[in-house]
Formats: sequence, structure tokens, C-alpha cells
Amino acid sequence: MSGAILGVETSCDDSCAAVLSAEGVILSNVISSQAIHDKYGGVVPEIAARHHLELLTPAIDSALAQAGLGLEQIERVAVTQGPGLIGALLVGVGQAKAIAAARAIPLVAVDHLQGHVAANFISPDSFEPPFVCLIASGGHTLLARVDEHSSYALLGETLDDAAGEAFDKGARMLGLPFPGGPALEALAAGGDSEAFNFPTARNVKGFDFSFAGVKTALLYAIRDLGEEEATRQRADLAASYQRAIVEALVERLERALDADGCGRVAIGGGVAANGPLRERVARLGLESHIPARNLCTDNAAMIASAARFLPECSPAAALALDAYPSGARR
Repeated sequence: MSGAILGVETSCDDSCAAVLSAEGVILSNVISSQAIHDKYGGVVPEIAARHHLELLTPAIDSALAQAGLGLEQIERVAVTQGPGLIGALLVGVGQAKAIAAARAIPLVAVDHLQGHVAANFISPDSFEPPFVCLIASGGHTLLARVDEHSSYALLGETLDDAAGEAFDKGARMLGLPFPGGPALEALAAGGDSEAFNFPTARNVKGFDFSFAGVKTALLYAIRDLGEEEATRQRADLAASYQRAIVEALVERLERALDADGCGRVAIGGGVAANGPLRERVARLGLESHIPARNLCTDNAAMIASAARFLPECSPAAALALDAYPSGARR
């Protein structure tokens, strides 16, 4: 298939490979999760990097097989350059560079956050700019104005923790397994979201976020209740905590939409897989787009999607390509 793009994503603990057509249609999307970090209560960077060495090649082979293509039919390779865990990123960058060099095909370096934005461009359900985009994940939370496919303008970001990190740490306080977001959402489904009044950092001005306060509030609530009562009210604590995070996200999103006047909204990132957040955004009554859940969490299809609109590295730049652990290259 002419123009097929192989995407590679290894920014954290998922070894991901995907094949997209030149038109942005997913031909395959493989996510190989490392089912080992739960015992540590979080991702261990060195262990993640070592497992990428084992899992990435099989993930690429599987993506090609599911797409019904051979490597000789791939015309571009796209890879996450950053931000993320540097050891994990280097595995993906090295693999992508090797494939591109061996086949003498172009390499496209993709910023992970741009990938989350570009998840909204995947066909056949593509959502075209302009729009305001909320990206919320375990490592990043930000608001952006998207006027073109290849970049975005930052409107606001978290001043401390990311929303996904707040979910994970709150889940740990409640004795839930890692990753905490899905477990906390499941527990919250049986609780009263109005039982506790956790803060949403309304005093933070502009479009920035803060989740340190809600984490501290949950910690103090558990402490003040005592172990037995906190255990009895775990579902209520989870539901109230989840509501506070969701409301904090949507409050800033509404501020940005009011100021921007665009009237179109998209979301992305792992937290965008959260059911209450998806429902809350849908209730805004605006033209909106929310990618499928498997396109919200880390995946290579979004990286290949972003690559459709980004420049290719020159041969010299491709060989010299390095990963970056933090920040964003826009």
C-alpha cells in the first residue's frame, strides 16, 4: 500500500507499533503492555527500558502482519522522540533509526504530546482544526489551541502534578492496584460523588491546573476518618476524588473555550479514557471529539498520525536523532 507509515511509541511502559495508510486509516495498532510494574506501585524506568528491548520487535512484527504488509512496503517510519522516560525512548528511537536506515526510507520524529493531539486526526473519524484540545495523562496535563495539524499553541498546563498522576496516587492511598486510574474509576462507580467536598483549585488563575491540593485533601480525609471508617467509605472517597479531578479539568477547559470563542473541543491522553470525563465533556453541548479509548492511552497509531503532517528528517539528522526526556518541541 503506497504511503504506509510505521509508527513506534515507547515513551513509558507500553511497547507500541502501528501501521497507518497515507490517508490516516489504521491498518494495525499493537500495544504490548508490560504487566510487571504493578508490584512496584508505578513504572520503574530501568525495568521499562529493558522490557522494551524484548517486546518492541515482536510488536512491530505483529503490526506489520496485522496490516498485511511487509517491511518493504513501508514508506516512512515515525517514532516518539520525547518527552518520556529517556531509557524507554532510546529503545524506540534506536529501532526506528535502524529500520529507516536499512531501508533508506524517511524517518519522522514526533513529540509525544503532538501525538495525543493527532489522535483526533485519525480517519475515518477525523476532527479537523481549529479546536481547543485538553491533553491529560499520567505525565502531562495541558490546554492547547490547535489551528493546524502540525503544531499547537499552549494555553495552560499543570503547575505541579498531572491529572493521571493524581489518579494513580489517589488510588494508591485507597489501597488500589497500579495503574490506578481504571481501578479508581471502577471503585468510584459504586460511590457517592457528593460525599466529600474535595478542592478543584479554583483559585489558580488562567488556564493552568493544580492537583497537589486535591491529593493532600484525600490524604487528610483518610487520616481523619481512621482506617476502619476510610475502608468503609472507600467508594465514596474514590467517587468524590474523581469528581474533583474531572471538574478541575472541565472548569479550565470551559474557561479556555469562553476566552477563545472557538466552540470546538477535543481531548486526548490516558485520562481521556475516563468515563465520567468523557460524559462531562459531551455534556458541554459543543462540537466535540473524543478518540476511542485505545487511542487515548499511549499508542503508536497517534504517532503515525502526527507524522503525516510533520517534516521528514534529513539523512544526517535521522542518524543523529536523539531522544529528550522532558519539555516539548513544537
